[in-house]
Amino acid sequence: MRALSLGQRMRADLAAALLHDPRILFLDEPTIGLDVVAKERIRRFIRSINREQGVTVILTTHDLGDVQRLCERVMMIDHGNLLFDGSPADLVTRFGGERELVVDFAEDYDDVSVAGARIAHRDGRRVTYRFMRGAISASELIQRLGARYRIEDLSVREPQIEDTVRRIYEQGLLRKT
Repeated sequence: MRALSLGQRMRADLAAALLHDPRILFLDEPTIGLDVVAKERIRRFIRSINREQGVTVILTTHDLGDVQRLCERVMMIDHGNLLFDGSPADLVTRFGGERELVVDFAEDYDDVSVAGARIAHRDGRRVTYRFMRGAISASELIQRLGARYRIEDLSVREPQIEDTVRRIYEQGLLRKT
């Protein structure tokens, strides 16, 4: 087995773990050290055994890409204390902080400020606004902008799970008291 690459060894370990058709599979950092192609192959395989064979997969990982692509439920544990138990989407919704609205204006405007959002970046006609989910909806913000300016294109960006988890730990948002 020494001639195998890390990705090949990981796939072989997964195959060995599945030999006896387990109902629950515990995986500890299953994609650590893998390149992006091998990571995606392992993730696809884990998703398929979960969906097609009904195997429950319990994943311990610091790779938030694994969490985002594989997990329906997230449990954050810190020093033995359960800090959060819910979906990745719930985690981002509750603790994600600011959302972004990127707007490409059809014309040049000197002042593109709008109530409920702050301008985070401006590059010519492209403006990135930041806003809090609880303060204003993306729909309301878009309506306000559309009433005042001609818009060519726009997109809404949600906070990334990695940024959300970093924010939780840096700001102590889930600390037990």
